[in-house]
Amino acid sequence: MNRTWKHSLMTLPGVGVSLLPKLACPACWPAYAALVSSVGLGFLISTVYLLPMTAALLSFALGAIAFRANQRNGYGPFLLGSLASAAVLLGKFVWESKPTVYGAFGLLVIASLWNAWPRHKAPSEAPMCPGCERKEVR
Repeated sequence: MNRTWKHSLMTLPGVGVSLLPKLACPACWPAYAALVSSVGLGFLISTVYLLPMTAALLSFALGAIAFRANQRNGYGPFLLGSLASAAVLLGKFVWESKPTVYGAFGLLVIASLWNAWPRHKAPSEAPMCPGCERKEVR
């Protein structure tokens, strides 16, 4: 179960970048400039880099959700995450709709949590204790 939560944490960069505005708000510029310049990434403030960076990090998040999906909760979380990622990109860079971006962000978080949720095995799938196996053999 510990590995599942570690894989779910890989979705956080994509979620975080999807919340960044397109630098359209002048009041936010100093805060973003200070944040990215403090770690040496001042060139990323340009909107030219924001679309590819958002797409790359969302792809990374989707890859984490898709990794060994058939062993966890199937491909449902991946499909929901794909829909949410597409909505983030469309809402942010095409439609410029904040409700779409925030709604898609919520769906991406839900997909990540659904992916990390432990799957309960059916009684027939559960391993039998050694005493039970001996009784069946006789």
